[in-house]
Amino acid sequence: MASNTSKTARASVRAGQAGQGGALSVLGEFKYLIPLNGGKHAYVRNLTNGKTAHLRTDSDAFVEEIRVLAAAGHAAKIRAELNSLAAALPDHGWDATEKRLAEAGVFGG
Repeated sequence: MASNTSKTARASVRAGQAGQGGALSVLGEFKYLIPLNGGKHAYVRNLTNGKTAHLRTDSDAFVEEIRVLAAAGHAAKIRAELNSLAAALPDHGWDATEKRLAEAGVFGG
């Protein structure tokens, strides 16, 4: 039976479910962003609805998906994850992505 989801998406979901002993441990290990294509695209894992979206990091849809997560109280974790990606993958443009989200008012303030 064929599946409509990619191997990477299924692997990311399995990785997120691996440590599901309790809700608090999952929150500590949860990754919101899975970088793809040198930072041009990313899987955005949404804890609030259980879906994983494949989006261009420079698209309005990406900004809105992050805005929804930030409004649900995940802003600090997402921002820390963006900064971690920028440090680990400096040539992928994650610092510019974080700046664009901040300028769009996604993180509040």
